[in-house]
Amino acid sequence: MSDLLPDGWEMIIGLECHVELATVTKLFCSCANRFGDEPNTNTCPVCLALPGSLPVLNEQSVELAIRLGSALNCDVRPSIFHRKNYFYPDMPKDYQTSQYDQPINLGGHLEVASGKTIGITRAHLEEDTGKSNHIGGTGRIAGASHSLVDYNRAGVPLLEIVSEPDIRTAEEARQYISELRSIILAVEASDAKMEEGSMRVDANVSVHEIGTPWGTRCEVKNLNSLRSLGRAIEYEARRQVDVLRSGGKIRQETRHWDENKGTTGTLRIKEEAEDYRYFPEPDLVPIVPSAQWLARVKAAQPMLPAERRSRLAAACGAAHTSSSVAIVVDRALDELVLASIAAGGDATRCLTHAEHNLAVDGAALLAPRALAELTVLETSGSVTATQAKQILAELVEGGGQGDPAAIAKSHGFEAMDNSVLDAAVDAAIAANPKQWAEYLDGNDKVAGFFVGQVMRSTGGKADGKAVTAALNIRKG
Repeated sequence: MSDLLPDGWEMIIGLECHVELATVTKLFCSCANRFGDEPNTNTCPVCLALPGSLPVLNEQSVELAIRLGSALNCDVRPSIFHRKNYFYPDMPKDYQTSQYDQPINLGGHLEVASGKTIGITRAHLEEDTGKSNHIGGTGRIAGASHSLVDYNRAGVPLLEIVSEPDIRTAEEARQYISELRSIILAVEASDAKMEEGSMRVDANVSVHEIGTPWGTRCEVKNLNSLRSLGRAIEYEARRQVDVLRSGGKIRQETRHWDENKGTTGTLRIKEEAEDYRYFPEPDLVPIVPSAQWLARVKAAQPMLPAERRSRLAAACGAAHTSSSVAIVVDRALDELVLASIAAGGDATRCLTHAEHNLAVDGAALLAPRALAELTVLETSGSVTATQAKQILAELVEGGGQGDPAAIAKSHGFEAMDNSVLDAAVDAAIAANPKQWAEYLDGNDKVAGFFVGQVMRSTGGKADGKAVTAALNIRKG
């Protein structure tokens, strides 16, 4: 249950993600599939739907659809295209060529970083629409003086990935899209740039009181970032609860997300499947991938994020749902950590450095040997954690191939004698009796203050953990 809803209420979320596939040309013609070109320069009679033009299916789009479907654990099946009839201003055909009751990918699932499994209903091929540009006002059609249409995007291949309604919070929705994007990038099916529209998300949201039937859903469009996705879901769920608690009813409809206002508004009444008057596309033959083609695609699949997290967690003795593991895999530093462990590095310290100290340019160039040697210096007590962080920064700045021991020696880093450390701790306590009294009274947060004082007096040579241990001994 979401903390944003009143006690006893639950939100039900299903997501539809439209992914522009990374083909060279469009789905049914030889026009370039390229973002950012001058408007209406990548067009031809086929994607403009001129009379007498006939579509020819792009084989690369089918391969990418199979590749992504396989990565999502879908059942890849023979499929056909349908005509989905509806009027849209930037749709030159007045219908969309899409897949309906026989999609290429059916079923499936993915596991998000928290460990939850979310089902995939289907992932089907279809063509994208053009793009309307509303001139004047806020850039929305309301208040615009006129509109211009760019057909460069019309006919670009899309894979629409529809989740099961397994998502219960806005955070789970963000995790799902983040994981899906990581999979898309791993199999190189798309560049998945939400800011350019090559990955777009619609959220179906409903609410209900726990123990009662699910409520009527509303579809929220125009979600082009993870932040927008979370905000839109949270707003729409609260809006529906307010309507229901005031005695109103939720109407099934499509709503637009206004990023500036932080609200959703009615766009159109939601259509049902029969409203689209689907019928099989007469100009295209069925898609029937051979067993050899499917086997070749599956054999070429890379290791996916969930498998990489499990592998890293096992090597580091961590849970595969650990946030540290998820962060390191997301930064693509897991191979560095694994190679460093294999070179004799301390697993815990390697993981910690990758999470906290390697979110910098050049981190991927760090030699596994160097990271391994650095963690050995730490665990042997030759350098402190603070000193190790400084050494690591210099290693990265120097191209990642340096010698940690040599860098430590050049700075005069060495293990601090216990008697020197004890004297520094006693001096800090004597100079700060008020803070020491607070610490003795049970305010453990004051320990950080004393660690800072000792680090300052020793020029950063003290080990923070050793300082904390010394404080605990004196506290008794």
